[in-house]
Amino acid sequence: MAGFLAAGPPAAAADADLVRNGGFEAGLDGWSCSGGSGATVTAPVHGGGSALRATPAGQDNARCSQAVTVKPDSTYTLAAWVQGAYVYLGASGTGTTDVSAWTQTPGAWKQLTTTFRTGPSTTSVTVYTHGWYGQPAHVTDDLTLVGPDPGGPGRPQLPAAPTGLTASATSSTSVALSWSAVPGATSYTVHRDGAAPVSVTSASATVTGLAAATTYTFRVGAVNAAGTSPQSLPASVTTPAGGGGGGGLPAHALVGYLHASFANGSGYVRMADVPASWDVINLAFGEPTSVTSGDIRFRLCPVAECPNVESAAEFKAAVKAKQAAGKKVLISIGGQNGQVQLASTAARDTFVSSVGAIIDEYGLDGLDIDFEGHSLSLATGDTDFRAPTTPVVVNLIAAVKTLKARYGPDFLLTMAPETFFVQLGYQYYGSGPWGGQDPRAGAYLPVIHALRDDLTLLHVQDYNSGSIMGLDNQYHSMGGADFHIAMTDMLLTGFPVAGNTARVFPALRPDQVAIGLPATTGAGNGHTSPAEVNKALNCLTKKTDCGTYRTHGTWPGLRGLMTWSINWDRFGGWEFSRNFDAYFGG
Repeated sequence: MAGFLAAGPPAAAADADLVRNGGFEAGLDGWSCSGGSGATVTAPVHGGGSALRATPAGQDNARCSQAVTVKPDSTYTLAAWVQGAYVYLGASGTGTTDVSAWTQTPGAWKQLTTTFRTGPSTTSVTVYTHGWYGQPAHVTDDLTLVGPDPGGPGRPQLPAAPTGLTASATSSTSVALSWSAVPGATSYTVHRDGAAPVSVTSASATVTGLAAATTYTFRVGAVNAAGTSPQSLPASVTTPAGGGGGGGLPAHALVGYLHASFANGSGYVRMADVPASWDVINLAFGEPTSVTSGDIRFRLCPVAECPNVESAAEFKAAVKAKQAAGKKVLISIGGQNGQVQLASTAARDTFVSSVGAIIDEYGLDGLDIDFEGHSLSLATGDTDFRAPTTPVVVNLIAAVKTLKARYGPDFLLTMAPETFFVQLGYQYYGSGPWGGQDPRAGAYLPVIHALRDDLTLLHVQDYNSGSIMGLDNQYHSMGGADFHIAMTDMLLTGFPVAGNTARVFPALRPDQVAIGLPATTGAGNGHTSPAEVNKALNCLTKKTDCGTYRTHGTWPGLRGLMTWSINWDRFGGWEFSRNFDAYFGG
């Protein structure tokens, strides 16, 4: 293996660049990246308007590759421009000696180049680029493989544009596509509105991760060794309402917790006095009679503790008034002091009946799960979030599904886990394959995953948190825009759990995600100023004000913000909610 930085020899007159989309101007068309590690970016670029940005994670070195047809017994020069440390460029399957080049130092653009000769019967080689374990993201652009054209004068022609494209919604979040096969095509690219194209090998595809009650337009291109055809005529389809869709929420929603059962330094706020800015009001809290009983109780704050508390009748009337104004009121279960462990099927069933009784008594719109502390932890040996075996996890999932089935598609389901239980799962999951880790690490992931089709909103608490590693493999600390950008990017991009690229937690839809913040410095550690909140929103929804972090997409449909709490926001002069209204035009 040799690595060097130099210009390659000039190409002969009959030579050609055989790499398809080596400048990444067509997204990742023609390329395959391990573990979803690659994405195209518009900055930095070496040439044109796009480049490849790939991010190693865990045991994945972010390898992006392409099979290229070559001529036997011929000399080829492979070259690319790269930025980053320990970036590799290579070719395998040459039939002689496989080669690679690499650069050790980050900084300005550097050209990697290497030369190889194909074997006497070699007709295809794989060219690739990758980073190194534990290193930050690297960037590659203008990748070429120059040498004799195996097609010569009879090189394949572009395929015809696909015809007969049809689109049908198979659920509120997925669409099935089909079209007529194109002679000579080896694969197809599926294009959806402004999303990156997706490569498939047959004349059909299922597109998932869509938003409910939304119209999408699709086009398809056919691909062979000569390139990609013109796109097909468009086909549009509207996904139905239901499932874990918006639940009647506005495009951008403000979620707040109302201290309904207790008082603290922020003071008591009557339901009728909650301003119209708040779209979702979570009643804090329903708590268990004991940690393992599953018996959840909710009561209004006692008069001795909250002298201005309203009567139960007044509270229920105020709930109805909020709902008539289009607001949603949910019961939040757990909180910092309400440990809930559904360790048995009896506790599971009691949870369902007791939570249902609260919802029925107060006429509520749904359920918020705010399990903290030691409510959720994973048993030793429970290592796959896709198939959990720990009773407290399995029983919680079953209980919520029962409640969802009981109340139907309009039932709202939200969750407010801490970063320790979600994003930390990128590095650690449960006690680990050999034990010894904190069994709570990533313990919310199986719950979120199993209920993602029923989930209305996930608003992770980006506060009271330690530093968490993001998808750039750098640690991020709370209190500024950077933390919210990195933590939210993980939810909207997906990530390999505990670095295992075979177990990737899939991205949530942007309409399912809100950012959780404390309303004031007194509400929790990690308070973020309005200016920094706006920077985070700008980065995630507009890709501006991102600082040094590079997100893996742009999500104008991000649902909004959550805060602890409505009471603390009033204490702070309504700064949090007024900033939200000013940003989203409320």
